[in-house]
Amino acid sequence: MTRILVTNDDGVQAEGIRELVRALASLPEVEVVVVAPDREQSASGHSLTLQRPLRMHEVADGWYAVDGTPTDAVNLAIHWLLKERLPDLVISGINNGLNLGADVTYSGTVSATFEACLLGLPSVAFSQEAGPGASFPRAAEFARRFVATLLEGPLDRRMLLNVNLPARELAGVEIARLGRRVYRQVVVEKEDPRGRRYFWIAGTPEWSRDAGTDHDALERGLASVTPLHLDLTDYPALEGLGELARRLARQLGG
Repeated sequence: MTRILVTNDDGVQAEGIRELVRALASLPEVEVVVVAPDREQSASGHSLTLQRPLRMHEVADGWYAVDGTPTDAVNLAIHWLLKERLPDLVISGINNGLNLGADVTYSGTVSATFEACLLGLPSVAFSQEAGPGASFPRAAEFARRFVATLLEGPLDRRMLLNVNLPARELAGVEIARLGRRVYRQVVVEKEDPRGRRYFWIAGTPEWSRDAGTDHDALERGLASVTPLHLDLTDYPALEGLGELARRLARQLGG
């Protein structure tokens, strides 16, 4: 029996996670356990709650709500709830909105899979483009077939996949690298009724039109599948920093 842990960042009551679980539960020899935030945690990134206690309660059979982030949910599931028999696969989603390019660093959906990867478990994040034609049931059916295909072979414990689905009917699937985007960031200053200032951070993404990226795939109606990893070392720069190391040695030695 394959055990799948499902989480998200839209909250345990979100339509995306419910459709995802319904679809995955139909797979043969699969047990699905849900541990997810009790409310929306979008853009929470890879944050872990350390300054207060966490609470978790069972909202239905096999469904648990955590008053924390997606990273908290994965931690509680793996280190406590499922520690006697760990999940074989961690699935996060289906997110309401895309997670493309550098947005994966902000995304609570993708960060849940980061945590699973750090804990030695293969993981997949699914995100659905919001807009006309978007369908969580259709996205969930794609996720079911995607996961069924993964389960046909051995799972690489280092596997970390970011999957994005277009709102319109799917025209195919493409393995793609992360795209590049620039946010025309705006900070809006306003004043509350008591005369105190507050701020909204807003912005519009402008994507680079590069072939072979996740954004390019979505623009063509394709699902993008991007393998990620958490080693952020810039290996080409290691040798290039040799001169800096020598100058620092001279400074520290002097």
